[in-house]
Amino acid sequence: MPKINLSGVEKNYGGNSANAVADLDLEIGDGEFMCLLGPSGCGKTTTLRMIAGLEHLTAGEIRVGQRVVDSVVDGVFVPPEKREMGLVFQSYALWPHLTIERNTDFGLRLRKMPKAEREQRVDQVMKTLGIEKYRDRYPSQLSGGQQQRVALARMLAVNPEVLLLDEPLSNLDAALRLEMRAELKRLHREFKTTIVFVTHDQWEAMTLATTIAVMSEGELQQVGTPNDIYERPANRFVAQFVGNPPINIVELGDGKSEVSQLANAYLGARFAELRDAGSIGIRPEAIRLADAERGVADGAVAGQAEVTGILPTGGSWIIELTAGGEKLFMTTHQSPEVEVGEAVTWWAKSKALHVFDKAGQRMEVADRLMRPAKLH
Repeated sequence: MPKINLSGVEKNYGGNSANAVADLDLEIGDGEFMCLLGPSGCGKTTTLRMIAGLEHLTAGEIRVGQRVVDSVVDGVFVPPEKREMGLVFQSYALWPHLTIERNTDFGLRLRKMPKAEREQRVDQVMKTLGIEKYRDRYPSQLSGGQQQRVALARMLAVNPEVLLLDEPLSNLDAALRLEMRAELKRLHREFKTTIVFVTHDQWEAMTLATTIAVMSEGELQQVGTPNDIYERPANRFVAQFVGNPPINIVELGDGKSEVSQLANAYLGARFAELRDAGSIGIRPEAIRLADAERGVADGAVAGQAEVTGILPTGGSWIIELTAGGEKLFMTTHQSPEVEVGEAVTWWAKSKALHVFDKAGQRMEVADRLMRPAKLH
């Protein structure tokens, strides 16, 4: 499978509108499962449509392997049907008057594949996706999850070099989404197809992707593995967009909350350049409560707070802490031994702190923060 390279790609719909996609440089590797992640209107679907050839570039170039498929400067544009890519939309776009078998082999018939080879290919794909028993039914006789499998089977049958998926699971209920995520992971392992998947659902991206590209307002914010994106967010936007419950953000500087002053003193005592840096982020699962058996870890930031809420979520709990008007949320998989209204001591290890400057960009101090230090 070929690599896909986007170089300086821009898309503007004319007038005085801002770029839907601005100066995008992105490489999608051979056999990669790339998720384009971001909120509505961030440019992820526009990017997918430009890769597919459904949108013309305003500027830049798209290359698939060594082949240029779109270039504004060189005046090259390869139409969608010649890009050897499969596209599955949010709506499944199945032919209602054709059986499931005929929907599945539709692309193969257009390519005039010999009948014996076509039937063998269709049987293989339908069996892989578990829809062979529905071959004589029509789309209206299937559930949403089954229709989704048919849409995927139709694309996989033509063995595309690249499979493009535009939020294909958003119309399914929670149980079916979970089932289809597992199905997509299995298909990626089995077919080794390069997949580009558009979603606004962070959990979909985290569970499916080998690589995630986070976008906001048409601009690429960060590219990395799911662990990179979660554990080392490049800026505040990425930190706040990925994670549920969201990351706790504490603004630094004089005149802020009690927690802010505590965090500012903690950082400033270790690294003078971090005082009033901008803000820090603390993931809810990184916050702990001190008790008689387990006190505050050496070198950790710690403070006093009141428990103002306990929210069970099934298998875990979200605890709301309030200190001097600042709210912090923590999560735990152990049944809480505290009650609403109780005063507690909270703490978090230094390596769990994400430090951002005033522009919201990550400050690379993680390695030094991992070394325990005492306040003076």
